[in-house]
Amino acid sequence: MFRILVIDDDPIIRTVLQRTLKNQGYQVTVADNGIEGIAQAKNLRPALIICDWVMTPIDGIEVCRTIKSDVDLATTFLVLLTAKGAVEDRVIGLDAGADEFLSKPIEMNELKARVRAGLRLYQLNEDLRTQKHNLQILNQKLQAELDEAAEYVRSLLPAPRSGKISIETFFRPSAQLGGDCFDYYEIDPETIAIYLLDVSGHGVGAALLSISVLNVLRSQSLPNTNFTDPAQVLKALNQAFPMSEHGDKYFTIWYGVYHSDRRQLVYSSAGHPPAILVAKQAEEELQIKQLGKPDLPIGMLSDVVFQKYYIEIAGVSDLYLFSDGAYEIRISDTQIWGLDAFLELIGECYKSQTDKLQQLVDKIKQVTFKDDFDDDLSLVKVKFLNEN
Repeated sequence: MFRILVIDDDPIIRTVLQRTLKNQGYQVTVADNGIEGIAQAKNLRPALIICDWVMTPIDGIEVCRTIKSDVDLATTFLVLLTAKGAVEDRVIGLDAGADEFLSKPIEMNELKARVRAGLRLYQLNEDLRTQKHNLQILNQKLQAELDEAAEYVRSLLPAPRSGKISIETFFRPSAQLGGDCFDYYEIDPETIAIYLLDVSGHGVGAALLSISVLNVLRSQSLPNTNFTDPAQVLKALNQAFPMSEHGDKYFTIWYGVYHSDRRQLVYSSAGHPPAILVAKQAEEELQIKQLGKPDLPIGMLSDVVFQKYYIEIAGVSDLYLFSDGAYEIRISDTQIWGLDAFLELIGECYKSQTDKLQQLVDKIKQVTFKDDFDDDLSLVKVKFLNEN
């Protein structure tokens, strides 16, 4: 049963309205002035209020403003009783928060119709309010689940490594979950595999695919595959993860294998940005090389032949793997920062001796002018020390 509050300083009008509305099946409470009416409204939270305009010590306009400023009463439908018929008076009433007007003398059939219409709108607003509350609860649950899933993904990523081959990493998805993933693992005491992949899109689907690939590579469970041969690894991944079976998602990957006994890096790439090798040899200029050539991503076509490349690692060298979020940064409506600018930034870091991975990330943030990134950002820095 709807509750209605009548606020009027005329006892006859109060009595008539109370009797008429009770006969319609509503719960009716009355107040003989605006101050009492506001107190009753806050206490009862009625569905509809009928309030006289001209009262003392406060008038109906002040009652409207006070009622509508209360968040708990914002959906209460408010009918203002008035003998004022001018347009400017109605504008004042609407600005104060009145939802409807009823002219004096009151015509009872019109009163009943306006009350019914007002209560329909009140119920609609209440339903929307309930739905909004339920959605907020659902969003909080989903947010908690996404946070838990994001923490799980982070727990799968490798920890930094120290020694003659030291590794630093940085991972920040653009949302709670992204499609970037990276790892390194020893194939034997003299051989270590290092890779970084980027699944198309964002969200749960991209994260699930990246985790699936990580688990397959970490467990070395691709059949008939020599994991020291990057081209074989990419071919096996291409056969195991066709787009048609993974929600039309594909992924790019750079996969390398370092043989420490002969200081040789073997690598292949599938549609991924090239790795960057920075060589710092005594009394020589800094050498920055791009490792990788364009090729199709994993999952697009079944008969792709992936190429394998070799490079000798001389002296003290650093290898950078990264996703395209490191350089595909929009710096204006028409301009992307770009790979060349990213390479220049790496060179500047070495010249200024700020070549720690976090220092590079901080400089990338300066390009974006914000802490968050529009795309997933992953960086892996591998330092090969001189073993001689």
